[in-house]
Amino acid sequence: MDSQEEQAQRRRAMRALLAKPLLTVVADEDALRPVRRHAAYLRDWFAAETGWRLLVDAESARLFKVSATTEDATHPARDGKGRAPFGRRRYVLLCLALAVLERADAQVTLGRLAEGVLVAAGDPEFAAAGVEFTLSRRDERADLVAVVRVLLAWGALERVAGEEDSYLGDTGDVLYDVRRRVLAALLTTGRGPSTVTEPGFEQRLAVLSAESVPDTEDLRRRTLRHQLTRRLLDDPVLYYDDLTDDERAYLINQRTAITRRIEQATGLVAEMRAEGIAMVDPDDDLTDVRMPEQRTDGHVTLLIAEYLSGRVGEPVLLDTLRAQVRALARQHTSYWRRGVTEPGADTELLEIALTTLRALRLVADSAPDAVRALPAISRYSVREAVIRDGSEPRTRRTTRKGRLR
Repeated sequence: MDSQEEQAQRRRAMRALLAKPLLTVVADEDALRPVRRHAAYLRDWFAAETGWRLLVDAESARLFKVSATTEDATHPARDGKGRAPFGRRRYVLLCLALAVLERADAQVTLGRLAEGVLVAAGDPEFAAAGVEFTLSRRDERADLVAVVRVLLAWGALERVAGEEDSYLGDTGDVLYDVRRRVLAALLTTGRGPSTVTEPGFEQRLAVLSAESVPDTEDLRRRTLRHQLTRRLLDDPVLYYDDLTDDERAYLINQRTAITRRIEQATGLVAEMRAEGIAMVDPDDDLTDVRMPEQRTDGHVTLLIAEYLSGRVGEPVLLDTLRAQVRALARQHTSYWRRGVTEPGADTELLEIALTTLRALRLVADSAPDAVRALPAISRYSVREAVIRDGSEPRTRRTTRKGRLR
């Protein structure tokens, strides 16, 4: 294998792990193959540049990613593209389901899993925290099905017989194989959650995600490199204003070296600006949030981004944006889906748009009733481009190319 082909395979393997940190032979056989072949290189690169651990075995490859921050809530779990994001009840159900599966036999039915979850949820501490499950209602069963479908996507369960819809309709059951090696690799914390005794959620989360404090100058610099590389790989945009003084000074001094290593390993392209750095993905497959998208929601999001691109740094009231959505709906009513001009549709369309823009670090909430456009949204400004092709100059409206992740 020549060096170019080897580099291309390593890059594919790296991108596969970044897109999906848990690859299984059942769900991701093609992606897992180059990861196995180049496991030593990948393990060394992630350890040196991010401090993340990579475990590769016969059934799976697990990149134990540690987030640089615990404050980003813009990428919730979902049981499929376009599905509702997980809320508190689904996350609690997910944890309970994992606890039940840890003690389950090699095979389990959805009904037996539900029974185990109900027993676990009967602990008085859940009721004291305002969390109750009966699974007697369809919406509660739908929440459990959403959890199971996430576990199927992760490869922790493998469907043997039946369909989840039959359980929802109370007409049948589903049988699964429990993949214990995958289950064992799901937890990425440095310590067991059951050992954490701090009283508040934020305190518990901080303890679970805490890492050792460096005690030498070399270790301190390595920790800074790890933190910054993690954010450049994970975040759509890294703004200098979001960094500590030490992080900002280190990144400004080392940004060329750090971004070059990322570019060589992943194929991402660094876009450096005065406000920060974005690692742009020319292939557009390292993101769970895409922009622009097609259809009504995607068009609304793009037009709101264009509207906000001329108001960077300014607080913009949600009422102002809802009025803008109503005006856009009247303008595009023949192209958008039905009902966009009905009362309340503007609120729904705006929330869909802002959810995407928040996830891409293009806007941030500045008050309960306002948002603030962040600098990277300027990529979506529309301007007149002059085209010279030997004839009279012509103009067309254009935006910047290349997608943020």
